[in-house]
Amino acid sequence: MTTSAFVRPARVRPLPEDAAPVVSLKGVTKRFGKVVANDGISLDIYPGRIKALLGENGAGKSTMMSMLAGRYQPDEGTIEVDGVPVKFSSSKDAIAAGIGMVYQHFMLVDSMTVAENVLLGQEGAFFINPKEMESRVNELARSYGLDVDASDYICDLSMGERQLVEILKLLYRESRILIFDEPTAVLTPEETNRLFEALWRMTEQGKSIIFISHKLEEVIALADEIAILRRGRIEGELDPSAIESKADLASRMVGKEVLLEVNRQPMDLGSLVLEVRNLTGLGLTDVDFSVRRGEIVAVVGVAGNGQKELVEAVTGLVKPPLDTVFIMGQPWRKFFAESTWNRSMCYIPEDRLGLATLRNQNLVDNLLLTTRKGFARGMWLDKKRAERHTVKLIEKFNIRPGRIHALAWQLSGGNLQKAVLARELYREPRFIVAEQPTQGLDVSATEEVWSRLLEARKMAGVLLVTGDLNEALQLADRIAVMYRGRILGMLPTSEAETASRIGPLMAGVLD
Repeated sequence: MTTSAFVRPARVRPLPEDAAPVVSLKGVTKRFGKVVANDGISLDIYPGRIKALLGENGAGKSTMMSMLAGRYQPDEGTIEVDGVPVKFSSSKDAIAAGIGMVYQHFMLVDSMTVAENVLLGQEGAFFINPKEMESRVNELARSYGLDVDASDYICDLSMGERQLVEILKLLYRESRILIFDEPTAVLTPEETNRLFEALWRMTEQGKSIIFISHKLEEVIALADEIAILRRGRIEGELDPSAIESKADLASRMVGKEVLLEVNRQPMDLGSLVLEVRNLTGLGLTDVDFSVRRGEIVAVVGVAGNGQKELVEAVTGLVKPPLDTVFIMGQPWRKFFAESTWNRSMCYIPEDRLGLATLRNQNLVDNLLLTTRKGFARGMWLDKKRAERHTVKLIEKFNIRPGRIHALAWQLSGGNLQKAVLARELYREPRFIVAEQPTQGLDVSATEEVWSRLLEARKMAGVLLVTGDLNEALQLADRIAVMYRGRILGMLPTSEAETASRIGPLMAGVLD
């Protein structure tokens, strides 16, 4: 099941002629030094509507939403709420004006109940007894059709249920405008379906939704209006009913044709590059599979079901039990004791600005993080040669801005990911672990990363850990579905029924 299967509820969609925007951005500009992140943005948000915001990585979406949510202040232009100019000095001011944002990474206290999280920080909440808390939150949840129990503890909830708690927090604060930033990144298809139904119900009660996603099928299925942001400017607004296809929307977003699919040709399989034998421990149970050179094996599942623990055990971040992990024919401990900087294993982490790079270092120094032995001459590091190779990689991978002295934090998510990919493929690896390699990337950057990983099969085997089922189906030869630390199924993508089997397995339902 994919989001393209969603059917919008039948209801009248045209915007009334006398409708007034609840929020308006008028000529809003935001600069960071010499970089203009938003350039004269004008945008209207109407009650009872879902406005999708599309744009490539670095187009300025996050900056614009951060101003609306009170985290940044505009350098020029005004933000109006109900026709009145406002100035937000903090997110608290934005919440007071009825604007709330649900971020990709949830901000919940695991050891507290749903009700306690919803009321946390609210005036007078300290004096409300637990039963009254739960009653208030359950009533609120029922009024919006949100299927969550206020007495449950956060640690016992799925990722989809946790997201509903974040929504309840905003609804309890009487937010009228809710901003969602990549809200389906960690959800199963069924949870995504339930989220969409909840968003539709909110609009029926007059709420305004701003929906940011790189999943174009979701945008087409969900949105009433689509605004396209390109290089800091609004390029235009579209009616979803006028969009002919996902490819049509992608080309309008990036200004050129995007295929949105790859030509995955079968490869001859080579030697084993990874063998996991009955791995039990670290939150995993009887995990058993292998990866060969020439193939991509994808691991999918709802976040928190053992993928992270598996990656850490394979990549050397934690020690697995003896005789459970073998890399390129060697036991785990022997492999890491003797590993070389090139023609070995490389790791592309999910945390590209934390674990993968040093945020305050330039591209040359970030290249040297994992390749420095290749630029060493005895005791000395040949920094000039590293600079020359960085220039070549910037050109080859089209990394913007094309300056070797740009700092990691100054790059958009897509360009930073291309920089990490360029560095790791420069090492000519024989085994690649790619963790959420396209999460948060636009369609153009995603297409490029996919092509690079498929090309890498000529020299390597790839373990792909992803929350994007379409990505797994497009790239992988086999898909391992994880649930509560176990692999419930290893599915070949060559079989037609594989796509329909993944969703139930992710929810723990066996065939």
